[in-house]
Amino acid sequence: MDNRNLQTPSQTIGPFFAYGLTPTQYDYEFESWVDNNMVADLDAPETIEISGSVFDGEGKTINDALVELWQDDGEHKLYGRFGTGTDEKNRFIFKTIKPKSVDGQAPFINVILFMRGQLLHTYTRIYFDDEANLNQSDKILNLVESERRNTLIAKKTEVGYTINIHMQGQKETVFFDL
Repeated sequence: MDNRNLQTPSQTIGPFFAYGLTPTQYDYEFESWVDNNMVADLDAPETIEISGSVFDGEGKTINDALVELWQDDGEHKLYGRFGTGTDEKNRFIFKTIKPKSVDGQAPFINVILFMRGQLLHTYTRIYFDDEANLNQSDKILNLVESERRNTLIAKKTEVGYTINIHMQGQKETVFFDL
């Protein structure tokens, strides 16, 4: 057996870990322990959808990124995971609730991104465009240069919010060094 083309843990974090963490994306016959429905066990009447794409430096969608969302607004602690190759348009799509403001901060969701070519995962946040007043006073968001803040702010749609993540280039998303 020729093992030269098999993925190993010593390679970059994606796509090796995506095989186990988002098996649906690779047509495995087992389900993921965590999926994109962050409110499956929650009786939440007002769920929203958060969707978008992950783009490389050339503006092409990345079909094997693994996107995780984490949110904690003091009332709900929610977590979800989705592989962009699971969707035929290479998008990430999550069903969740919009977080509430905590201690005067703007509502936000933490994003952890795993993908090929990365040695470590990347961190960013999602803020919401219909929270303009809280966004203006948010201490973390205001650490970001004003002309780049829009890379963190999701746009409201009919069903929820949309935001794209750009790994490089002129539209590069702001990533946090944690």
